[in-house]
Amino acid sequence: MASKLRVLVDLNLILDTLQKREPFYVTSAQVLACAETGLIEGLVAAHTMTTLFYLIVKDRSAEMARVALTDLLRFLSVATVDQTTVERALNLPYSDFEDAVQMMAAVQA
Repeated sequence: MASKLRVLVDLNLILDTLQKREPFYVTSAQVLACAETGLIEGLVAAHTMTTLFYLIVKDRSAEMARVALTDLLRFLSVATVDQTTVERALNLPYSDFEDAVQMMAAVQA
């Protein structure tokens, strides 16, 4: 049996879904639905969760942030970001450092 496709979900994909942001809402929601139903293995970088929590608290409340993150953690696994992740990301030819960290978190997961 083939293993599931592993997909690292970034902050924008989650925000597109939570905030129903067009033109990406439908596609983003479909990706999260695939993770929730087990069609793919969904991953999220640790720093994405802290940023998401901050943004939800800023816009809504700490309680809503806890509920949203708890719900996401039912079907997304957290990809660790540690010193090795950051060091490897620094050596990637990415102009966007956050993208490089996301990439290495996905590779190391």
